[in-house]
Amino acid sequence: MTILELITLLIFMAAAFTLINITVLKLPSTIGLMFIALVMSISILVLGYFFPAVTEGAENIIAEFDFEEVLMNVMLNFLLFAGALSTNLNKLIEERVPVIILATLGTLMSTFIVGFLVYYIFPAILGFEIDLIYCLLFGALISPTDPIAVLALTKQFGLSKKLEIKIAGESLFNDGVGVVIFLTILGIAKAQVGIHDAGGHGDGEITAMSVALLFGKEVFGGLLLGALFGYLGFRLLNFIDNDHVELEVLVTLSLVMVGGRLAEMLHVSAPLGMVVMGLFIGNQGRDEHLANATGEYVFKFWHLLDEALNAILFILIGLEMLVIVDSFTLSNLAIGGIGIVVVLTARFIGVSIPITAMRPFRTFEPKTIEILTWGGLRGGISVALALSLTDLAFPEEVKDIILFTTYCVVVFSILVQGLTIGKLLKS
Repeated sequence: MTILELITLLIFMAAAFTLINITVLKLPSTIGLMFIALVMSISILVLGYFFPAVTEGAENIIAEFDFEEVLMNVMLNFLLFAGALSTNLNKLIEERVPVIILATLGTLMSTFIVGFLVYYIFPAILGFEIDLIYCLLFGALISPTDPIAVLALTKQFGLSKKLEIKIAGESLFNDGVGVVIFLTILGIAKAQVGIHDAGGHGDGEITAMSVALLFGKEVFGGLLLGALFGYLGFRLLNFIDNDHVELEVLVTLSLVMVGGRLAEMLHVSAPLGMVVMGLFIGNQGRDEHLANATGEYVFKFWHLLDEALNAILFILIGLEMLVIVDSFTLSNLAIGGIGIVVVLTARFIGVSIPITAMRPFRTFEPKTIEILTWGGLRGGISVALALSLTDLAFPEEVKDIILFTTYCVVVFSILVQGLTIGKLLKS
């Protein structure tokens, strides 16, 4: 199947599934689309028992689609920029302390809590030990909440502005931080098995200094790149000043695409760069003395693109079931269930300790810890990072366990947590 045929199929499915969700299921968009895609995947598998060619054809189509490459290097940049573009920067600055602490310290805590719990619990079921570095790798890819899923969720409920900005801000930034933590641990894991790549991850002796330098380069390099491109973009939009709306759209598109490629070349964090750039362009353009430098058509275009890519992303997550179907065994299902509990436990600790420490100095809304814990949805980013391990020279059974457990956590968080968070908010 050609790229054009794949894109055509995905856009057709997005339109059809959205219509079914709006007219029949009437669920929040991300939840409804993924649910329909899961039902379709199960239907294909059942039909495959009678007509094997159906399952083989579907699996071949999914296999041809490089989920990790498309999401991490293409879709994610657009989605994060669009999400940041509509985020209130002034409110975010007011809540910068809890957002920064939760996005950094909370994500780090969750990574190590998940890693060590998995290291001690999983062998009892599997019958063999998993190296701690692989457990930490799983902790890193599953700890950041997915901004795409979380931002879609916050739009559905009437949250207070302070709580909404905490949730949105943390999810935007902990995604970038989480990817950097993942890449850092991945570099250590590669060094242990002698893998070297073009980015230098895995080259040379791994020391505390080299880890700190890699982490710092990814984080601060991404922030700096985003600030530079954000300033450049704002100046260009201010110069155009709504005279040519199509040019404004093209400018923002080119900034995201060029910025993403440049971040990849420089080995700095593209997700953090996209967030900073989106915040800068979206909110600087709304400043009163520079009113409407970023025209309404820009916001409308990015809102439309955000909705379309969201639809395609969550359909792809549902269809990824076809990739892991061979991993559905009783022991793996038990592992997946335990993984869900472990991730929720780590999320609760990673949220409650920082917030409890900040309470004497800041006011938090009632049930903030519970809402941040249960509303911390995982999504396509975790699946993409897990899929990125499949081509590496790690133990095959470890990669299968990480991918299957990740999928279980993601499906549970979107379907169960996403559908029940409303009851928590109303209680």
